[in-house]
Amino acid sequence: MPIQKAKFSIGDVVKHRHFDFRGVIYDVDFEFNNSEEWYQSIPKNVRPRKDQPFYHLLAENEEITYEAYVSEQNLLPDDSGEPIQHPLINEIFSGKKGSGYFKPSN
Repeated sequence: MPIQKAKFSIGDVVKHRHFDFRGVIYDVDFEFNNSEEWYQSIPKNVRPRKDQPFYHLLAENEEITYEAYVSEQNLLPDDSGEPIQHPLINEIFSGKKGSGYFKPSN
């Protein structure tokens, strides 16, 4: 099996390709690692392939903040420069540098 390379990194700010939300990546699964029930709940015509990286996001839209699990094929870089307003941002990240966020070093 080939080694998967992730297009995005922890701390990157991204937006969804089809839906109106954006977020910051806080974890990466190099292949699908969620429940089959979750996967089957996605409409078949927009269901992503499992053999690609999936990203855990602190996500937000105009109304709410939440956590999202999104396939690489459905993410684009967010170049708005706007900070993420998620309430957990300061629990996971130390700060913002340039267009992304960083975690404390070990």
